[in-house]
Amino acid sequence: MELPLIFGIRHLSPAGAWHLLQKLEETRPRLVLIEGPCDLSPVMDDLVRPETVPPVAVLAYTQEAPVRSILYPLAEYSPEYQAIRWAKENGADCRFIDLPSGVFLARGEDQPEEAGVESDPEAAPFDPYRALDKAAGEDGHETFWERVLEHTAAPDAYYQGAARFGASLREAAGDAAPEGPAWNALREAHMRARIEEALAQGHAPGEVLVVTGAYHVEGLKAAAPMTKKELAALPQAAVNFTLMPYSYYRLSSRSGYGAGNRAPAYYELLWQGFLRGEPDFAARGYLTRVARELRERGNPASSASVIEGTRLAGELAVLRGPAGTAIPALRDLKDAAVTCLGEGSMAAVSQGMAAAEIGTKIGALPEGVSRTSIQEDFYRQLRTLKLEKYRDVALQQLDLDLRENRAVKSREAAFLDLHRSFFLHRLRVLEVSFGAQQEVQQDAATWAERWLLRWTPEAEIQLVESALKGDTIPQAVSLRLGERTEEAPGVADLAAVLEDAFACGMPQAVDYATRALQGMAVDAASLEELAATAQRLSQVVRYGGLRLLDPAPLVPILQQIYLRCCLILSGACACDNAAAGQVVQSMERLNSVQLAHDFLDPQSWLTALGEVARQDCLNPRLSGFAAAILLERSAMTAEELDLEVSRRLSKGIPAELGAGWFQGLAARNRYALIARLSLWQSLSDYLDTLDEEEFKRALVFLRRAFADFTAKEKDSIAENLGELWGIDSRQASETLNAVLDGEAKELLEGLDDFDFDL
Repeated sequence: MELPLIFGIRHLSPAGAWHLLQKLEETRPRLVLIEGPCDLSPVMDDLVRPETVPPVAVLAYTQEAPVRSILYPLAEYSPEYQAIRWAKENGADCRFIDLPSGVFLARGEDQPEEAGVESDPEAAPFDPYRALDKAAGEDGHETFWERVLEHTAAPDAYYQGAARFGASLREAAGDAAPEGPAWNALREAHMRARIEEALAQGHAPGEVLVVTGAYHVEGLKAAAPMTKKELAALPQAAVNFTLMPYSYYRLSSRSGYGAGNRAPAYYELLWQGFLRGEPDFAARGYLTRVARELRERGNPASSASVIEGTRLAGELAVLRGPAGTAIPALRDLKDAAVTCLGEGSMAAVSQGMAAAEIGTKIGALPEGVSRTSIQEDFYRQLRTLKLEKYRDVALQQLDLDLRENRAVKSREAAFLDLHRSFFLHRLRVLEVSFGAQQEVQQDAATWAERWLLRWTPEAEIQLVESALKGDTIPQAVSLRLGERTEEAPGVADLAAVLEDAFACGMPQAVDYATRALQGMAVDAASLEELAATAQRLSQVVRYGGLRLLDPAPLVPILQQIYLRCCLILSGACACDNAAAGQVVQSMERLNSVQLAHDFLDPQSWLTALGEVARQDCLNPRLSGFAAAILLERSAMTAEELDLEVSRRLSKGIPAELGAGWFQGLAARNRYALIARLSLWQSLSDYLDTLDEEEFKRALVFLRRAFADFTAKEKDSIAENLGELWGIDSRQASETLNAVLDGEAKELLEGLDDFDFDL
């Protein structure tokens, strides 16, 4: 059977797009067939609408969880994109002819996310690309391809060269072919069937042009057409599909997209050079962009340096490239940028090179074009909340004040930042990576939030994946919070759901999680879990009416959990040193929670702490820490402290008990403790009673106790020790802060592994 003209291309190839357009103008086909899932042909009209700005991508995703997706990205210089544009502008029919996207997705989660492209072959036993690099003497097959094909302007040179390259690659790869020979055979059989179907519908071979990856040209010529029965036998997932904006960063191989080009912004310059008829346009444009970036950052970059860089790149192309060419490749331009603009330093021009090679360009779609309802809701809220300027690949900071703005007239404007917060927290719950919340130091206030915002194609994909949970963002969040409530294994997990529901401004989810928490709170739980729960509930209650939700129903739950913690504190402190750290954290949380709310009886907490501080059968570090909190809250007198010191730091007390207790005591109220000379006298006297082995034991705990003391605090301690030992305080400070000798360092390094025979 006579076949139509099959034009082999490389995806994202400016030269391929240009020469394909020339071939289309020459042959004027009535039908253009393009490698791409056949069920995605309906998006073609929207792809080439005047309002559509590449790069964009077609996203197909499974209709059932777990959501799997597959992407077909297109830049302005993608041959497929230009072929679709030509067909629509010239009244020709245009179709995708590869296997349906559901067949791609049915292959399983272990397949590449981006398909319809030549995947990264580095994992293959034999890598034909690497062999090609070695034979060509280049730094990568992309440079080889660029030198040989991306700069060619001769008619039919790209068409013939790409076909020959694909055939050679196919022969060299063998079983190491990208995606595997069996899978390629299936795809080629399906595409061949679609070609013959077109011919059977009355199109003459000369009226049809086929656009496919260069690797598949020979395969399409030789393949036996797939029958309808064979296609029906293939596993196929039910899918939806949509268009989405894309970015040059995502197209670059630096983001992990194996079939992208490493420098999409530079390849756009190549494309513009073809359109202008200026072969050296990309070279001039690249070095100019690097220089502009340097100037914007305050670094010198003269026009003379750009001119010299262009000349140097041309000379390097003559030395490295095929005979008779002086058009530099990206490799030559990078070397010239380092030499002429960076004065030999890659670091000096690295940011400028990234801007010239990748850039920050993102695509755009007309409103309402091929989006899921949840995507439409996302973009609607971006407009309503005045967040559209943050839809950018550059990281931007957004500070929010959640309080009502009484200086404006409308309710929407008065609570704009609050609703922005609701929106961003809802995206966080859906794991849509548009914004990341940062910590804000604001004492006891809860009205300020800081977010770092950046739009990425990944965020769009995550939005689409959330479409199975609801048609709008609130619906999807409600379902997700409900799932987490049902799946929560403990009260701390439920408290986390409750906190998120409050942050998202979703009262029904708050009520649902509250009822679940009430039912689970009566069951037994560890101190750590209860303390974490109390802290989360405390934070929610402290919001008050700030988020326009009533936290009053949570107060009795918090009271119940708080009292339970007080009752089990003593038992939790009967633990080893490995568990003591978690108990310390829980005690800190509970102390903060009690101080934050006057409806929590302080005496219950102080009584529990007093019991822990006095008992000798509990972990000594925790007893010391309890004493520290009591001192801080003026619930332990100086006489009571002196009594505890004399008990805990007396002769005959093992080092791990005495020094361990002091470690806990020194964790809080440092300045108050430093000022108590009697405490340091007791510690000094206690250490004097220890033999060498006991002293080493004590050092383990004392080293931990003083590990995060500041230099100023250590100087104050040195003054105390100097006074006690009758030496100059400056001398004591110098000794305390002196650099350790080798023997001392070796001793301290071995302390963490000290054997306590426990």
